Amino acid sequence: MERKMFVSSSPHVRSSETISSVMRDVVIALLPATFVGFYYFGLPAVIVTVLAIVSAIATEAGMLKLRKIKPSLNDMSAAVVTGLLLAMNLPSTAPWWLVIVGSCFAIAIVKHAFGGLGHNFMNPALAARAMLLAAYPVEMTGWVKPGVDAVATATPLALLKDAAATGTAATYDVPSLMDVFIGNVGGCLGETSAIALILGGLYLLYRGVINYRIPAVYIGTVAILTLMFNGFDFSLMTYHLFAGGLMLGAFFMATDYATSPITAKGQIVFAFGCGLITTIIRFFGGYPEGVSYSILLMNVAAPLIEKYTSPKVFGGAK
Repeated sequence: MERKMFVSSSPHVRSSETISSVMRDVVIALLPATFVGFYYFGLPAVIVTVLAIVSAIATEAGMLKLRKIKPSLNDMSAAVVTGLLLAMNLPSTAPWWLVIVGSCFAIAIVKHAFGGLGHNFMNPALAARAMLLAAYPVEMTGWVKPGVDAVATATPLALLKDAAATGTAATYDVPSLMDVFIGNVGGCLGETSAIALILGGLYLLYRGVINYRIPAVYIGTVAILTLMFNGFDFSLMTYHLFAGGLMLGAFFMATDYATSPITAKGQIVFAFGCGLITTIIRFFGGYPEGVSYSILLMNVAAPLIEKYTSPKVFGGAK
């Protein structure tokens, strides 16, 4: 009897990972920072987070229905991640309507206007944050100190920038490095506790959801450039690493599959650009934080980076 060999179409190498499983791991990795935000900022933080997630899911369902696409677990889990990441980029004092506007913009404009899941060229949560910061700067900078009193304050990086502008090395208002490390400072919900974000990032590395290149090069670039711009002050360099949104951006935002290069060289170039722009904005710009803008700018450059870092196809034409 003649035996025939049948070859199926690609992919030939399959993985047990799915979009929904990856999104589930991202949510699990964000839980430590989320709960730390709940602990320090209380019920307002819970309301902002729940509202961001619910409005993101509702907008996702509405856009899928408008586009006549059957909803799937992949779409809804991605919407949950976008909503949670947006909440991590908002202050606990954000009014309810601001949260809804941000979620609708992230899902409807940044994601679905460009084709939906996997087709967006910018990180939806970061793009929504940038839009909200430009349109509603007062509401987006309503930072408060953790605790029941809700006393208005500035972020640690803003305090450092003010101290540098006035010619003082430090002031009594600048939180200690330990407070910055554990999250006992004012700022966005996901920019406060560095240790919680690092734990979440290590979980993503352990699960293989992300690789080390982008976080390592991003954080390393900021560390080296901060030392150079600060006269090799290691304590101030450490402060810049743990304060602000660097850990959130390096582990959760810059590693987004759809908006970062897939080549190894491209990821290194991408992460270096993020670190360079972040440091330049922090030291020479008018804004104390540069993580969100640096990642968005490199998102736009990602296709060009990938084009010039892709390996040559063996046997292909010149």
